[in-house]
Amino acid sequence: MTNAFVINGGKPLKGEITPQGAKNEALQVISAVLLTEEKVTISNIPDIKDVNKLIELLGDMGVVTEKVADATYTFIAKDIDQDFFQSEAFKSKGGGLRGSIMIVGPLLARFGKASIPKPGGDKIGRRRLDTHFLGFEKLGAQFNYNPEDGFFNVDASNLQGTYILLDEASVTGTANIVMTAVLSKGTTTIYNAACEPYLQQLCKMLNRMGAKISGIGSNLLTIEGVTKLGGTEHRMLPDMIEIGSFIGLAAMTGSEITIKDVQYKELGMIPDVFKRLGIKLELRGDDIYIPAQDHYEIETFIDGSIMTIADAPWPGFTPDLLSIVLVVAIQAKGSVLIHQKMFESRLFFVDKLLDMGAQIILCDPHRATVIGLDKQVQLRGISMTSPDIRAGVSLLIAALSAQGKSTIYNIEQIERGYQNIDTRLKALGADITRI
Repeated sequence: MTNAFVINGGKPLKGEITPQGAKNEALQVISAVLLTEEKVTISNIPDIKDVNKLIELLGDMGVVTEKVADATYTFIAKDIDQDFFQSEAFKSKGGGLRGSIMIVGPLLARFGKASIPKPGGDKIGRRRLDTHFLGFEKLGAQFNYNPEDGFFNVDASNLQGTYILLDEASVTGTANIVMTAVLSKGTTTIYNAACEPYLQQLCKMLNRMGAKISGIGSNLLTIEGVTKLGGTEHRMLPDMIEIGSFIGLAAMTGSEITIKDVQYKELGMIPDVFKRLGIKLELRGDDIYIPAQDHYEIETFIDGSIMTIADAPWPGFTPDLLSIVLVVAIQAKGSVLIHQKMFESRLFFVDKLLDMGAQIILCDPHRATVIGLDKQVQLRGISMTSPDIRAGVSLLIAALSAQGKSTIYNIEQIERGYQNIDTRLKALGADITRI
């Protein structure tokens, strides 16, 4: 019997909520502990499945991991069991976790070889791993895919710095190549590098460990290889996707909510995009305060044409929040075109919103037009299943704003990305039960 959330919606919420540490940063910085024998301490780690699985996987490899405080771990990657990577245990654990790709770069850099099972994860269209492997190859790694056992085996005994132009500004691809390049001989230049705050965090952490990375925050990174790295302490950023989700939740349910400690300067254009939907928010210290609003109106472009919100590589708008924007627009006044460029099936959860009474035209797998109801009509509660992490939280927000009872199945998908979401929403007054 799988878990589900039962939500009685239509009630305004009130209070403070603190975002968890950033899931996407966690998978990178935790993998980076493999680059040194010395102790690395990381704080503000979110307690979610994908991250816990990665920490467990490091433990299986021989990394000594210790939870020293709430959300804080120490890692000592001194003795790594090389045979583990050919084992069935690694195949089943690594295969079920997309984040496991992130350990390849550090292992190549430090030990000159690695193998990984073909990764799994979200069902949101093709997520190619070519960027990672092309980068490793350019640095001098030889790899072969063994269809018999489903492993990629990589040999990197002679890594050499080089110029790399990435075929796409992949965040995980950039992170993996950076972690490989820091211990390669000579200088590596990565152009069209991703420049997300998470990646900047990783680069700053590596520099504190003794790496020489310049150009942090831009799409041109220069890395001078060093022979070894040392330990460090690192605190993770709050999760910007959670912060965006909570802004949307406040608007849609007409709630007065304060989101604590958001590291506002790292949020890029996220607050502005929500302001374009007509949502009022103000910065108080490093908290975002959202007043209770019974009405919000989508801006139009200056010439009066319909607002388009599209995702783009950072510093553009993150694709992970488009599902949230789409849901929040349902109760706005006005219309908006949501253009999801990166993944081809992320908008397919729209059918559930239509069942709830939303006015949405799905133009094609990448575009949907939302015609706002302006809170003249409330959504109605239904039973539904969550297809992926971000759609799951979008449906949760829709359910909290809807009249009556909703049931969301497959909440394992939500919990891969959001820790204790039901407990934290209850603290704001949400009527949500886990069954």
